[in-house]
Amino acid sequence: MKELEVRQLRYFVAVAEELHFGRAAERLDMAQPPLSRAVRELERQLGVLLLKRTTRQVTLTPAGRVLLQDARTALDAISAAGRRARHAGETTPRLRLALKADIDGGLLPRILDAYAGEEAALPVELVLGPFGEQAQAVRDGRADAGLLLSPFDDRGLDYEPLVTEPFLVAMAAADPLAAQPCLRLADLAGRSLPGGSPADQGVAPGAHGSAGARDHQPSPAGNDAPAASEARSASDLPEIFRLVELGSMVCFFPASVAWRYPRPEIAYRPVSDLEPATLAVAWSQASHSAAVAAFVRAAVTVAAAAQPEAGNTTNGS
Repeated sequence: MKELEVRQLRYFVAVAEELHFGRAAERLDMAQPPLSRAVRELERQLGVLLLKRTTRQVTLTPAGRVLLQDARTALDAISAAGRRARHAGETTPRLRLALKADIDGGLLPRILDAYAGEEAALPVELVLGPFGEQAQAVRDGRADAGLLLSPFDDRGLDYEPLVTEPFLVAMAAADPLAAQPCLRLADLAGRSLPGGSPADQGVAPGAHGSAGARDHQPSPAGNDAPAASEARSASDLPEIFRLVELGSMVCFFPASVAWRYPRPEIAYRPVSDLEPATLAVAWSQASHSAAVAAFVRAAVTVAAAAQPEAGNTTNGS
């Protein structure tokens, strides 16, 4: 059988993720007919049907689902190989650390100080991004290591847990639910998280702090909440806090974030049946870097020393 080409995998992944040839072609900046021909040729080459096509929808077959997962892994590995080669050839090597600003359990300054004392330490470059992007940044080589908040997609990654703390739900202080000292997920029915997922479904990988709202619901806290289009534009903590204050959404935050950012317009409440948040340091399974190993050692050592402090981060306002 003819070997698969990177181009074929990119075409297939675009169609498999969009489940629409027109949108996939637009994403790839190409016309739809050659994209359709390329996918049909890929199916002919493999001898299996990857997609079920009707006049109304496109769906993945079992073979298509398997190829989608493996193709993503292969494309990540190809991207990572190129990036790591470029990084290795830099005049001044650096360690790139992926994280979401403020989601470090309060440990980052101490980790960086401890890491600087390691013999194999390199200058650290922070790779900041929205919630949920950190695992992918490590997989595709944009970062050498990452501080990741659970739950996250651990495909291709090794990781060490650092600190575990409760998730708290942040809501407008005027929300009727704020009168309760402790909530259950079912109490959050009808409210949306940033990203649009229903709050009563809990925390999905990467979804607890991603910005945006899928469907705007009338606010329990009042009628002045912004429209969904405004909610979708939120991209950092100040914007998300403002939308929470206005009752446009609720959001799950680790207790350490609530402790560091008390706001009179926001109530933080524990959710008894929500799994706790675990901050982990992660790196690629393919990594053999002494600098990465030194960073992991520093992070684990600092986190172990900080454990007695964890109880101080669990008080909401």
